[in-house]
Amino acid sequence: MKLRHPWLIAGVAFLAALIVRLWMRTLRYRFVLPQTPVHPNDRKLTGRFIYALWHEHLLFPTGIRFRGSFHVLISRHADGELIAQVCQHLGYASVRGSSTRGGAEALRELLRKGQGSHLMITPDGPRGPRRRVQPGIVFTASKTGLPIVPVGVAYQQAWRARSWDRFAVPYPGTLAVVVAGEPIRIPPDADRETLECYRVQVEAALCWATRQAELLAGCPGESDNDSVVSPIRRAA
Repeated sequence: MKLRHPWLIAGVAFLAALIVRLWMRTLRYRFVLPQTPVHPNDRKLTGRFIYALWHEHLLFPTGIRFRGSFHVLISRHADGELIAQVCQHLGYASVRGSSTRGGAEALRELLRKGQGSHLMITPDGPRGPRRRVQPGIVFTASKTGLPIVPVGVAYQQAWRARSWDRFAVPYPGTLAVVVAGEPIRIPPDADRETLECYRVQVEAALCWATRQAELLAGCPGESDNDSVVSPIRRAA
């Protein structure tokens, strides 16, 4: 059943945010980071980024307090308003839109917000295919000038929904491994062919980071692609 009434959506969003925050804070987090500072809480961090993670791992950021401003791209589908309000309670502002609804308006808003904020995008959302990067993220990166950081996430134990993305809900107290790749910069004057080349690169890097996270978490078998090799260092 879809939630339509504004007061009902607001109440459910508040309770959902509270439950999600308490739930995700029980996890044990392990970060594997590249040589370039990309963690939002790293004092050596300079500039802003677009953080890319698969749609199935949307719960991951809710268990961590990040420094700085974040804007999350959320679709305009029926459940989008609920998700947007949950994100607001969790400390994340939202930009509404997707490749199928409100794309042009969302892009303009991302361009504006990207001037003073990190962006977080699930490049295979809102409808998939699962773990396949759509062109919007590389186009946004080209226009904003913000590098894309591929973020792979894996939980040692998790319940999987029967949705298109196999949405992951980690067990309380389980290990969550996060692997970030080196930032990928998209040229500002990239044509369609160049953007497609970078789209493939971003997809491969995100698949690689996810595969490494799954191996470290002890849950291999979820990834479709592990063909990319990238130097990383382990965070203290």
